Amino acid sequence: MIQSETLELLEWHRLCQHLATFAATKLGATAARHLKIPDSQIQSELLLEQTKEVYQLETRLTTGLSFEGIQDIGDSLERAERSGVLAGDELLAIATTLAGARNLRRVIDNQEDLPILTDLVADLRTYPELEQEIHRCIDERAQITDRASQKLGEIRTDLRRLRSQITQKLQNILQAKSGAVQEQLITQRGDRYVIPVKAPQKDAIPGIVHDTSTSGATLYVEPNSVVPLGNQLRQIIRKEQAEEEAIRRVLTEQVAAVKPDLERLLAIATTLDLATARSRYSYWLGANPPRFIRREDNEIITLRNLRHPLLVWQQQHEQGQPVVPVDLLINPLIRVVTITGPNTGGKTVTLKTLGLAALMAKVGLFVPAREPVEIPWFDKVLADIGDEQSLQQSLSTFSGHIRRISRILEALGNGEVEGDEGAGEAREAGAEELITNAQYPMPHAPCPMPNSLVLLDEVGAGTDPVEGSALAIALLQYLANHAQLTIATTHFGELKALKYEDERFENASVEFDESTLSPTYRLLWGIPGRSNALTIALRLGLKPEVVEQAKTQVGEATDEVNQVIAGLEAQRRRQETKAAEAQSLLQQAERLYKEVSAKAASLEERESSLRASQEIAVQQAIAQAKGEIAQVIRRLQKGTPTAQEAQQATNALNQIGQQYQSATPAKPKAGFMPKVGDRVRIPKLGQIADVITAPDQDGELSVRFGLMKMTVKLQDVESLDGQKPEPIVKPKPAPAAVTPPPQSVPEIRTSQNTIDLRGKRVADAEYILDKAISEATGPVWIIHGYGTGKLRQGVHAFLQQHPRVNNYEPAEQADGGTGVTVAHIK
Repeated sequence: MIQSETLELLEWHRLCQHLATFAATKLGATAARHLKIPDSQIQSELLLEQTKEVYQLETRLTTGLSFEGIQDIGDSLERAERSGVLAGDELLAIATTLAGARNLRRVIDNQEDLPILTDLVADLRTYPELEQEIHRCIDERAQITDRASQKLGEIRTDLRRLRSQITQKLQNILQAKSGAVQEQLITQRGDRYVIPVKAPQKDAIPGIVHDTSTSGATLYVEPNSVVPLGNQLRQIIRKEQAEEEAIRRVLTEQVAAVKPDLERLLAIATTLDLATARSRYSYWLGANPPRFIRREDNEIITLRNLRHPLLVWQQQHEQGQPVVPVDLLINPLIRVVTITGPNTGGKTVTLKTLGLAALMAKVGLFVPAREPVEIPWFDKVLADIGDEQSLQQSLSTFSGHIRRISRILEALGNGEVEGDEGAGEAREAGAEELITNAQYPMPHAPCPMPNSLVLLDEVGAGTDPVEGSALAIALLQYLANHAQLTIATTHFGELKALKYEDERFENASVEFDESTLSPTYRLLWGIPGRSNALTIALRLGLKPEVVEQAKTQVGEATDEVNQVIAGLEAQRRRQETKAAEAQSLLQQAERLYKEVSAKAASLEERESSLRASQEIAVQQAIAQAKGEIAQVIRRLQKGTPTAQEAQQATNALNQIGQQYQSATPAKPKAGFMPKVGDRVRIPKLGQIADVITAPDQDGELSVRFGLMKMTVKLQDVESLDGQKPEPIVKPKPAPAAVTPPPQSVPEIRTSQNTIDLRGKRVADAEYILDKAISEATGPVWIIHGYGTGKLRQGVHAFLQQHPRVNNYEPAEQADGGTGVTVAHIK
């Protein structure tokens, strides 16, 4: 009883309606509108895993998961089981449902890392032979085909012949009696063929009048010469109907024989559709998957930027106001949170948002909050929100709240109360216990960790403030012992002090902007809300002397409390400002780090470019020097060289050496290896640094210059006298053994691996192909011919999705070219 009341108060049915819009099938939408809330955490975790896997699957697929063809065939299955005869459209719906379910299973089986969905469709039986038989007997218009049975084919041949005879006779009469007919037209009335005859000329064409026009000027007459043929036609039509019914009866019996498997198929398809709807709705909300925590293990409830899903829908589809998120971070020790603050500040919305988040997590939906989303699994979500005042039942606001709270306490203690009998006594006992506790508060006793979430709006309101406050305190102390978490909104100042008396209590408040006299809808933790009534009254124009008189009535203690709260709020704002400044400084430091890194990379790239250009210049200089030396050698080789010519050649070579000496850079001295405590130079940064750690096996060492520490490569440092360090040589791994490629098996076409599909329907061809591919051990030649190309397209689409087909291609020209497709089997 109280559970259903809570769902109504939280507007759970509206969320289910929104979820239903994301379903693809009628069954899925119905299941979403009547969403069942699981009774155990294991069920909720299974639903969440389904949602996660569908979410993951749809990110891989280009068009998403398709439920095309799946229809609600439940009523047809029931009628088939009761020996009823299904109509052609019902049988066709069963065939398309089988095909749609098979496609779903094929898509899931072709993906990896989907254990939950794969296990869900593992037992799915789609009966391709039944689907093929239905398509053989029923066409796309849900009519029985001529090929359904030999007898039906013969009957329809007789029908066509007889209709042709009747049409021919009537055509002759129209031509012979053209003056008596209204127009040259053969039509039907019922199953009788007639012609339009002018009323004054009815005797010119004797026969049976089957109808008259509205004006009475035209009679629709079946000529006497055609009546025997019409009677014969009627008899053959009855035979056709009887044969069609017999065919549908046989198909219906085949459906009834596998009814349990088809019902299982419908249940699996609906489960998949519901999981897909949850995934798509969660994606639309920008929600994240929750993780169920155990507060006994000191885990914190973490819901950052939590948004109300119905307000998000209202903003997107109904031009509502922007949604202000709230942060809920509740320590494991806290059992009761009291939220105070002005009216219309967002207290009730906070309660409903948390309640919907808990229910969404239970049914496998993602929660519209920032990651990580961590929330306990609540076995019950119980709420008292709104006013239950009723003139018909003589209930005041206070009475309505107390009755609902009594039902909540009964649900916490002994489970749900199904009927009214005995409920009244339990409620009276619960209220009596609260009043007793209010008068004589007792210290809380240890008890097992409960597992319920209780949401109370304006607790203790609607009666005398003193008694209402005492009752609210007693109620919250009771709930601290019997519920895992209670969130209560209140205007009673006495409830703010519970935090300082019991460590299980916490205060929160909704922020109020005094400059604009409006709430900001932000939730402030650790600070109780303060009264703003007098301030608002003064700003709205109430006489100052009246406000001052009111302040004297309130008392100095209350004024001091408000000043303390105001100081806490100001301190919180200063801390938020400092936190924002610190965040800004952090972002600035990260930006500067990125700039320095980019400049270092640019310098390194520039140095590499300069080194490459110098290398090119050196190679060019060497080539030119070699050319000049070669010229000197050729001059010496001409004739007999003399000592003077040898001396001239030596001088020329010395000049060439001096000329290109500067072009070749001097090689730096090698053999330097930095040790801890050495001072080294970092040319890229133009800094001299102290070595903190020696180079590791990757050639990296830590250095420090000034207050900065950093890790540099060994090749990026040098000694103070210009020596470059020795490179660290790593041992080369042993070469991996090369496995020779397997010998390819020649592909030979035989009668055993050749399939002729010419003249087949695509559905028939898929069944034949599936059987052949499952038995094949090598390539398969598929003859589909040219024709309109539809059969070839259907074959290619089937091969592309089949898990055993590696690839396919047109056959060689000698084997049929594009009229034959070769499928290579894995």
